[in-house]
Amino acid sequence: MLLFGALLLGMVLLGTLLGRMQLTSAMIYLGIGWVLGPGVLDIFRPDPFSRSELLLRSAELGLAISLFAVGLRLGVPFFDRLWRLPLRLAFLSLAVMVGLTAIVGVVLLQMPLGAAILLGAILAPTDPVLASSVHTDAGKDPERVGFSLAAEGALNDAAALPFVILGLAVLRATGDRAIWHFDWLQWTAVDLIWTPVAGVAIGGSFGALMGWAVVFLRSRYRQAIGLDAFIGLGLIGVAYGAALYVSASGFLAVLAAGIAFGRGAEQPRRREQALGGHADVSGHPYEAVATHSHHASATMKESVGRFNDQLEKVAEMGLIILVGAMLPFVPLSPLILGAIALSLLLLRPVSVAVAIVGEQLTSRQRIMLGWFGIRGVGSVYYLLYVLSQGVPGDVAALLAGVTLWTVAFSITLHGLSTRAMTTHHVGAP
Repeated sequence: MLLFGALLLGMVLLGTLLGRMQLTSAMIYLGIGWVLGPGVLDIFRPDPFSRSELLLRSAELGLAISLFAVGLRLGVPFFDRLWRLPLRLAFLSLAVMVGLTAIVGVVLLQMPLGAAILLGAILAPTDPVLASSVHTDAGKDPERVGFSLAAEGALNDAAALPFVILGLAVLRATGDRAIWHFDWLQWTAVDLIWTPVAGVAIGGSFGALMGWAVVFLRSRYRQAIGLDAFIGLGLIGVAYGAALYVSASGFLAVLAAGIAFGRGAEQPRRREQALGGHADVSGHPYEAVATHSHHASATMKESVGRFNDQLEKVAEMGLIILVGAMLPFVPLSPLILGAIALSLLLLRPVSVAVAIVGEQLTSRQRIMLGWFGIRGVGSVYYLLYVLSQGVPGDVAALLAGVTLWTVAFSITLHGLSTRAMTTHHVGAP
């Protein structure tokens, strides 16, 4: 508790100074985790092998919080054409990435086929929070790359689950339970189709309904005022829990809830005049704005979004510190380093190139989409999920080593790239 409190206060006091350095917050958290873990001070030992279940729940909660916050920020209608590119990246590119990584696992790392598929499913998801820091002024639409990377990371955190299930089934297939006895029909119908579709439907319905209900009660009856922090946490819990209850994707449900809630519209009453523009509204008391039929929705979304952004930063800090502290449990070998280099420098660009065939993108946009496949909490979550399923020790060690060091290298290399882009853009005439 002492260390956690000191870290929070230190980030507040030193945040401006750290922002001027060529370091992202994730890079700083990663270094702090390494120092606090068994690598240096040995203050705490988050062993991914003996404590996988506890660490899994931490990653699960952090990922759910992050996905809801990202959904609020995306702010694009569900059927907007802007979703086409991230959907291709999240599903087509992910499938190609799983296949290519599985080949590397079998050929280079000498892994069983099931373990190689698991490695591909673990490494394929990208991180929506870390990717949201990427901005570009390339092309006619300056935010398309940044939006696509963030949306891709949010979507593929759920899209990887069917491949994890497939990998576990192949790994366990022995004797009379050979892979050809695998129930492909159920896997396709439930894991590939029902799970994502039902998750989006459930989360979108809860998000839209809650947004409408709160605005209606506030603007018509001056009820449901305050406790805005409860709205975001409540939606995360309800959407995630309801989705899991019917075997749907909890992560997609939380993401869809954030998107639908963020798209909530005002419910203006007749003969009631708006208070003015956004800048003018800030001078009015909170209750007057929150219950005004022209401003209730915007006020609610701003308040909920501000709280969830802060909560997301705390979750990001805690989880990436854990990653840094887990690294000493998985020594870095030349073989693992080679697999990481292939994943970041070759497999990601190739998988993206396949997915974006036919898209109207500039050369710079294509390069950025291929490079910024930032690994983060999604990969850590699926690693811990697999470890909690009791995979063989040698397989577990190799999966953990490749995954954790890939996340560490990705946070560092992609973080430096992001800082360099930001500095170049700010310093440009």
